[in-house]
Amino acid sequence: MGENQFSRELRLLAPSHFKFVFDNATPAVSPTFTVLGRVNQLNHPRIGITLAKKRIRKANQRNRIKRLIRESFRHRAQQLPNIDIVVVGKTGADNLTNDEIYAVLDKLWNKLAKRCSSH
Repeated sequence: MGENQFSRELRLLAPSHFKFVFDNATPAVSPTFTVLGRVNQLNHPRIGITLAKKRIRKANQRNRIKRLIRESFRHRAQQLPNIDIVVVGKTGADNLTNDEIYAVLDKLWNKLAKRCSSH
């Protein structure tokens, strides 16, 4: 049970962590999300989430999407390589159902894992 927790060490917390990813990222793109990844020197993946109010207006929708992203990542973290990930929400992400968001993220995790492991 402990290995599926979403602990502090699995999150990007400081602005410098986000900058590290944005500076030289490998992208995986869908119409509703962009997932940026960069190999880290740790022995586990980490995630950061950015959902702009300009793109997703309602706070409850932003919170729902963040919760789903964290949950999806938590389930996949064991299979992902050692990368820092930033998930960026786009306009229209709030129109997706929970199942659609999980499906999109699953494809993006696979795409990003393939691209980052080839570097």
